[in-house]
Amino acid sequence: MPRPFEIEIPFEVKSYDVDFVGYVHNAVYIRWLEDLRNTMLAGHYPLERFVREGNSPILTRTTIEYKRPLRLFDTFTGRVWVTQLAGVRWGVSHELIHKGQSAATAEQSGIFISLKTHRPVAVPQELLDKFQEYESQ
Repeated sequence: MPRPFEIEIPFEVKSYDVDFVGYVHNAVYIRWLEDLRNTMLAGHYPLERFVREGNSPILTRTTIEYKRPLRLFDTFTGRVWVTQLAGVRWGVSHELIHKGQSAATAEQSGIFISLKTHRPVAVPQELLDKFQEYESQ
């Protein structure tokens, strides 16, 4: 079954990604999740469009499970797909794959807000329609 809006992009661990022990620092994983979400969003409803329209998705929750350490110069693939779009809420799942094995999985959720009022707003209808097309497959 297709996963809505799923994309994958390659990454390489850089020297500035690792801590003093040589492992990727926890905060770097969060940046990679952001890169994945923004790349996925760019293909369907770019962040620039949200802002131009006076709205924005915001993050309200992140959970991550570290399964295998990533180290300097490791290359891996990041995947992201949408798990929820309804009302004012959104949700995504992530997976980081290194050498065919899961290095980390993450779940994130949030809401859409008006940049003027900072109050929740509905999922854009165009985005919701695209998501519902995936769900009906």
